[in-house]
This record gives sequence, C-alpha cells and structure tokens, in this order.
Amino acid sequence: MSDSDDSGRVALRIEDGIATLVFDRPAARNAMTWRMYQQLGEACERLANDASVRAVLMRGAGGQAFVAGTDIAQFADFRGGEDGIAYERQIDAGIAQLAALPMPTIALVEGWSVGGGLAIATACDFRLATPGAKFGVPIARTLGNGLSVANIARLRAAWGHERVKRMLLLAEMVGADEALACGYLHALVAPEALGDEGLALARRLAALAPVTQRVSKAALQRLAVHDLPEGDDLIRAVYGSADFREGVRAFLDKRSPVWKGQ
Repeated sequence: MSDSDDSGRVALRIEDGIATLVFDRPAARNAMTWRMYQQLGEACERLANDASVRAVLMRGAGGQAFVAGTDIAQFADFRGGEDGIAYERQIDAGIAQLAALPMPTIALVEGWSVGGGLAIATACDFRLATPGAKFGVPIARTLGNGLSVANIARLRAAWGHERVKRMLLLAEMVGADEALACGYLHALVAPEALGDEGLALARRLAALAPVTQRVSKAALQRLAVHDLPEGDDLIRAVYGSADFREGVRAFLDKRSPVWKGQ
C-alpha cells in the first residue's frame, strides 16, 4: 500500500518534560495515512522509553480538525475481508500502544474527531475541546466498514453503550456540549485558549506522582478491554462486503454510496 504525495506527518516536540504530538495534514483535515500511523507508533515507542517526559499533548494542525479518520483513498487497495482484519489489527495495536504510554496524555480537539481520530482521542487520558468540536464514527453513512471489538470496547468505556450505538447505527455526530455532559471531555475551552489550557493541565499532571499515574492508567486500560470476545468474523464480513467496496468507490467518485446490504 502506498501513500499519496500528501502523506502528512506526525511531528513530535519535547520541551521541559512535556511532549507535543501534532497530526499535520490540514488540507485533508489531518486524515491519517499509513505513514502517519507509522510515525505515531514510532513517537509512542520513543515516549514510552523516555522517563523525562511527564505528560503528552496531542493536537491536529490547522484548527479545523483533530483527526478526520483514516484517509479513505487508501482502502482502494483492499481486496477482501482479510485485508480488513489486517488493518483493524494494525489500528488496534497502535491504539493500544498509545493507551499504554506510562505518562498522562491529553487530546486537544478542535473541529472534527472522527473514526480513527476518535479512537486516538479516546485512548488519551484527558480531552479538552473547543465548543465547535464534533465526535463520531459515521461509517454507516460514509464507508460501510466496521470497528474491531477492542475499539468499540474503548469507545463504550468512554462514552457509554447508548451513545456508541447512536454513533455506529445512526451515524450521529455528538457535539461538544454533550461530550462534556457525559464526562468524555475534561473541559470546553475557547479556541484561542486551547493551547494554554492544555499546557496548564499538562504541567499540573507533571507535578504529580508518576508511578501512581502509570499503574492507575494500566488498571483502567485493563478493565476497558478485559476478556474481549473474538471479532474477526465480524470484521471479515464487513470488509469483504460489496457495500464496503461501494463505499470506497463512492468516496473516490465523490458521490453518495448506494447500499445493497450485500
């Protein structure tokens, strides 16, 4: 699988014990390419082994989106359900790597946090968002694919069963006010203050006991994904479907998909 020329990047900066990760592909609302996922994994590996880093901030470039999912054009290379299984396992491994970082992580969300972007934000420990932020997984409207059981388990732990059902079955986007009310967001922040508020929270976290933070994070993550059932049959069914191929073609053709339930 190859990226387009506009494959974006995930930039890492570390200063005074605070790391900042920037998803930098603003022309595509920071939609993730394979290269960006690889760079995110490399950054997580580096951070996991750097005891000097006490907190991590994550933010999308451009002010219009945190991350607007995975770049759908990359799915054009998929040929069947096994490609979907390989992809979902890759995403699960990356999200698990992010969730397992020993230090607290904070997502700063402006605009869209969709699909893979929602998974990344959900893997963080805290989320600050601007009032115009939107959260969801509208794949029942856009692509016709599915999520792994582990991914859904993390979303359910953070959002609750009924909201995730609305996201997946109704393709609803949830606004910032509701995300705050249900506890998904730590706070709502004006766009011009988002960076400063995020840094203030990171510094607050950095002043606390790192071992306590590390073991508490690990315990919460284990509870979220404990004893999950097998889900390859579900992923194989959706990525092997004619509807998924139609969703990809429709995206590339810039038209609405025609679902047939096959």
